[in-house]
Amino acid sequence: MTKTLTTKKMILCALFAALTAVLSQLAIPFGPVPINLAMLSVFIAGGLLGAGVALLSQAVYVLLGVIGLPVFALLTGGPGIVFGPTGGYIVGYIAAAWLVGFISSKTSKKYWQLVLAMAAGLILCYALGTAWFMFVTKNGLIQSLLLCVVPFLIGDALKIAAAAFLVTRLQRFVL
Repeated sequence: MTKTLTTKKMILCALFAALTAVLSQLAIPFGPVPINLAMLSVFIAGGLLGAGVALLSQAVYVLLGVIGLPVFALLTGGPGIVFGPTGGYIVGYIAAAWLVGFISSKTSKKYWQLVLAMAAGLILCYALGTAWFMFVTKNGLIQSLLLCVVPFLIGDALKIAAAAFLVTRLQRFVL
């Protein structure tokens, strides 16, 4: 059986690519990695759209940024951002959306199941982003975690709580 990309799925894909771009702009410059709300969109996309469409929505977002549209945090864009120190986190959005979608599609999508799926996606995004940050900056693991992960833990936990709540409320309208 082949899976097709229906018009509804294409619209949702575009919607979540756009939502990620908008939420990326709600940003505060903070060290090497700005604080923004993009992960909220990544979590919701994964929870609502499933692995494939969620991945595609974030891939569209990243590709829009790579070609130069100012969709990344603080109205930046271009390949230099993706290949720069924070690029691993941006590419991590794709992997996180897929993982959240994959895990949540295997559950009944209850609140705590979604929270766990989103936490797994966040850990994957952190792992990819931190590894890339270390590669680009030549910083050690502890220094990179202190710069790029620890300051974001509380905010990302709040995003997970909000996203899981929203998915439980919106899933009947999207699915």
